Amino acid sequence: MYRKTTRWCLAFIVLSLLGSGIYSLFFEKRQTSAPKDESADSVQTARVMANGDILIHNGLYGSAEQADGSYDFLPFFEYVTDWISSADLAIGDYEGTISSDYPLAGYPLFNAPAEIALAMKETGYDVVDLAHNHILDSGLSGALQTVNTFEDLGMDCIGIYQENRDKEDFLIKDVNGIKIAILGYSYGYNGMEATLTDSEYKKHLSDLSEDKIKADIQEAEKKADVTIVMPQMGTENALEPTEEQVKLYHKMIDWGADAIFGGHPHVPEPCEVVEKDGEKKIIFYSMGNFISNQRLETVDDIWTERGLLLDVTFEKQEGKTRIKNVSAHPTMVWVWSKGVVGSEGFTLSDYRTLVLEDFIEGGKYRHLLDSTMQEKVDTAYAETNELVNLQWD
Repeated sequence: MYRKTTRWCLAFIVLSLLGSGIYSLFFEKRQTSAPKDESADSVQTARVMANGDILIHNGLYGSAEQADGSYDFLPFFEYVTDWISSADLAIGDYEGTISSDYPLAGYPLFNAPAEIALAMKETGYDVVDLAHNHILDSGLSGALQTVNTFEDLGMDCIGIYQENRDKEDFLIKDVNGIKIAILGYSYGYNGMEATLTDSEYKKHLSDLSEDKIKADIQEAEKKADVTIVMPQMGTENALEPTEEQVKLYHKMIDWGADAIFGGHPHVPEPCEVVEKDGEKKIIFYSMGNFISNQRLETVDDIWTERGLLLDVTFEKQEGKTRIKNVSAHPTMVWVWSKGVVGSEGFTLSDYRTLVLEDFIEGGKYRHLLDSTMQEKVDTAYAETNELVNLQWD
């Protein structure tokens, strides 16, 4: 009886262990075979900054010249470096060329020292927009050398194609898991396109051909999460966009673009929030100048001293990307005389681009300004915000 009971106990224990093992094997395998996709719940963000024209007049490169003949442009960006370098992706609009085959020059044929590219790299720029009317100021070879100068320093360029536009991909940057397509187009090239053959024009340039723009944007929407378009058109020194700007930029949104960062007028223009398919898109008709020698004293227009540093955050969640936040930080160029005459016979000045939030009342650099400059900064900040009239929230 004792042995029989023992056998039953042993059999019960064995069956229990087997049952437990089978249960664990079956159910735990089922649970672990389909783990929860935590990435579906994750949120990626990409903060993009962009600014208007970096336009190196002869007054700027003359003032940047050092005793040994080199050039140092980095001080011009002293008060914007923290802003630019804090972006996940920073885009600068460089208007001009960098060519060792042509003499240095400002208006009307811009050609700057290569050190400007180094200064932009050290400031924190990742992408350079070269789609503008001055890119052929040093011929096609100068345009391509400009691209090479920036790319050799690790910056990508848009608006000029190195080999053949039909065979080269447009720029898509992967920023924190968000694919951002960046496209650039220029209205024209100041007649310098006449120096190119038809084949060279088609291979290298990116103009405002609507068929090509539409095709690019639609392809970008297939390959990227968001699309930024940087067109150059409009009327110089005009504080309002032209009818042509409004129509074309709205078409770009209809074709699939998410954000339009416009340039060329050399002054800021209003922005517009557009709703499409239940989502908000943004159009900035003109970002204005970021650094140049255009100012009240040289062109009799105080608005040429002013510009915008755009600050746009994209958010991706569950495979869908949207614009989360948009800010437009007013900027201004601060210029003061060095009191010396340069090699080209004009009085040299110092230049600094200011993000005005840092210089208005309560700003961290307010104490650097005298009362006259404080008033000028306060006026520029208020008037630029009023003109741009960003209403995002």
